[in-house]
Amino acid sequence: MLAVWAIVGLVGGWLVHPGVERFGGTAPVVSWLQPLAVLLVAGILAYTAYSTGRMLRHGPGLLLPHQAVNRLVLARACALVGALALGGYLGYALSWVGNQAELADERIVRSAAAGFGGLLVVVTALLLERACRVSSDDDEA
Repeated sequence: MLAVWAIVGLVGGWLVHPGVERFGGTAPVVSWLQPLAVLLVAGILAYTAYSTGRMLRHGPGLLLPHQAVNRLVLARACALVGALALGGYLGYALSWVGNQAELADERIVRSAAAGFGGLLVVVTALLLERACRVSSDDDEA
């Protein structure tokens, strides 16, 4: 499912540049704020995964069941959105490759950085999802 969302994002991101110019608009400029925001989300997910895993290892009663479910849902949603962002930003960057426009190089670099941030969101979301796993009695035997 993550691959499907990444491919949808890739195609959508690649179509933004020609689509906007076709209708007489100006293609969006990616500032450094977008990659930083995506990296912030990845950092928050990484910390949440670390603290969740630590709580479950040191005392399973520290994390209430509904809290674990909430974190699991958050992890799943962030993984899907991160895959979409990864594909979207990389698709947008690819749409500028070989273009002689004034800001093409900036768009490529910043979009690639945001795409890398999307990859980090996917990885940290999967780590959070894994941290929410509780071992069963059968696993310990």
